[in-house]
Amino acid sequence: MIVSIHQPAYLPWLGYFDRLVASDAHVVLDHVQFEKNSFINRNKIRTRQGWGWLTLPIRTAGRFGDLPINQVEIANETPWASKHWTALRMNYGKSPFFPEHADFFRTIYERRWNKLVDLTREITDYVVEAFRITTPRYFSSELNVGGKKDELVLNICRQLGAKVYLSGPMGRNYLREEMFQDAGIAIRYHDYSHPTYPQTYPGFEPYMAAVDLLFNMGKRSLETLSPSRELIAR
Repeated sequence: MIVSIHQPAYLPWLGYFDRLVASDAHVVLDHVQFEKNSFINRNKIRTRQGWGWLTLPIRTAGRFGDLPINQVEIANETPWASKHWTALRMNYGKSPFFPEHADFFRTIYERRWNKLVDLTREITDYVVEAFRITTPRYFSSELNVGGKKDELVLNICRQLGAKVYLSGPMGRNYLREEMFQDAGIAIRYHDYSHPTYPQTYPGFEPYMAAVDLLFNMGKRSLETLSPSRELIAR
C-alpha cells in the first residue's frame, strides 16, 4: 500500500496528479494551517507572454496563524471568477481540447463559492476523472488523526495501513526517516520528471496548472503525464 499526502491546491500542477497515479491511496491534507503565498490558492497558466498567475482572493484578516485550510473563505467581493474564466478562455480558446471542457469551467466560474476547499475539490475531481485516474482520495479532516508535521504524516500512514509513504521532494528536509522505519513504513520521494508537449503558444513553459495539459492533449493527458507504463499499470 503506497500512500501519498498533499495539501489541496487551486488548479493543481502536473506533479500532483502524477503522484496520485503512483499511489494506492491519497490523502488531501485539508485540516492543517493555511500557508500564505503557496499554491493552495493560486497557480500558473500559459499565456502568450509566457505564463501568469491565477490567484484566489481569500479572507485571512484577524485569523492568520489559526486558520485551517478547510476553513479558508474566498473573498467574493472582488470579481475574481469572471477574471479567471476570461483568462482561461482568452489563453486557451484555441487549444485543441479546450472546447471539450469549456462548459465545465464556465459553469464553475458562474457559481458562487464560499470555501476554498469546495472549489478546489470540484476542479480536482473533474481533472482526476478527465485524466482517468482511479486512485481513491481521502480528506484528513475526516480521518480524525492527530499530530503535527512528520508525526501527523506517520499517523495518517498508519491509519491507512501504508507500507510505503510517497513524499514530495521537500520531505527530505523534515521527515525523520527513523520514525517511519520503526513503524515498518518505507519512504520514497517523488521527484517528478516534467514532460514536454505541444502548448498553445510557441516554446514550452513547464510547471503550469494541469489544465494546460488537459486543454492541449485531451485524452492523451495521462500517457503524457506519466509516461512510465509501470506506474500506470499498477
